[in-house]
Amino acid sequence: MRSLLVLFVLALSLFGDRVLSIASYNVENLFDLEKKGYKYKEYEPNTKSNWNEKTYKTKLKNIAKVIQDLDADIIALQEIHSLQALKDLRFTLKRSGLYYEFYKIADKKNTAINVAILSKYPFVYTKEVEVTKTYKYRNILEAKFRIDGVEFYLFANHWSAKSKPESARILSAKLLRDRVDQIGYDKNIILIGDFNSDYEEHIKFERTRRLNDTNGKTGINHVLRSLKQTQRAKDTKYEEKNFYNLWYDVDLDDRYTYIYRGKKEALDNILVSQSLLEKREMFYLDASAKNLEKDYLFKKKQIYRWQISNARVKRHKGEGYSDHLPVIAKFNLSTN
Repeated sequence: MRSLLVLFVLALSLFGDRVLSIASYNVENLFDLEKKGYKYKEYEPNTKSNWNEKTYKTKLKNIAKVIQDLDADIIALQEIHSLQALKDLRFTLKRSGLYYEFYKIADKKNTAINVAILSKYPFVYTKEVEVTKTYKYRNILEAKFRIDGVEFYLFANHWSAKSKPESARILSAKLLRDRVDQIGYDKNIILIGDFNSDYEEHIKFERTRRLNDTNGKTGINHVLRSLKQTQRAKDTKYEEKNFYNLWYDVDLDDRYTYIYRGKKEALDNILVSQSLLEKREMFYLDASAKNLEKDYLFKKKQIYRWQISNARVKRHKGEGYSDHLPVIAKFNLSTN
């Protein structure tokens, strides 16, 4: 399958089409060393927690290594503390040979962590979609692109964690759906990020009753209408106003970006509008979606997350990456 995909990509390039890779990565608490702004206690700089220039640079270098291995054209990031942290990551990547000229962070709210986008291509515009006025919900970052005359919209998400019931994630899903209603479901739209929801959340969260305060309804499945299309992309039939979750185009055992108590979960998702399943001016390349399963990202069958001791005073060990794996997919843009 992989070899066929490579041949298909090469064939497309001969006809002048462009292959665009889009990824998402929750980098797990990338805080800068500035004292201003809200931070978790263990990220207060230059204290006994050992969050200092040395550990910060190690974290930047390690996250940059993962992003280099992805080498996406556009990447949505979650858990970026500030514009400064984003700039430092971008600079680290540039020194390593991967340059993202364009960047944006959703930082209008003074939340501890935010979503951001790094891109090799310019934005037509970016804007923050506000879920609520409170700091309990992170803003969604909307970006519009026009590449070789082809337009598409990207929405970078980081929904509420599983410490909150499903009604919290439904709030984000409804605001996202309302914005898509305004743009039009016929447009090229990609919903991406850490949804804190499995691609089959409506099935899996039934086992955890404390999450189900919505009579079985979920944000990712019911509000975004991703219930009906559960086949491989090439076998999927058009469903008006639905979104297709690209995890269904991945082998079952590889559908995960997170491991909780030994169980694999797909908290990070890429959902696409119906137009991206059709062979039009822009479309998803079948069998191209995947997570990044490099050996260095694992330790003892667990994802090798950024290491902090569990002592009374939490202390950074200066090793590890993130508690999530990245996810990536490829799209064809017809330049003719």
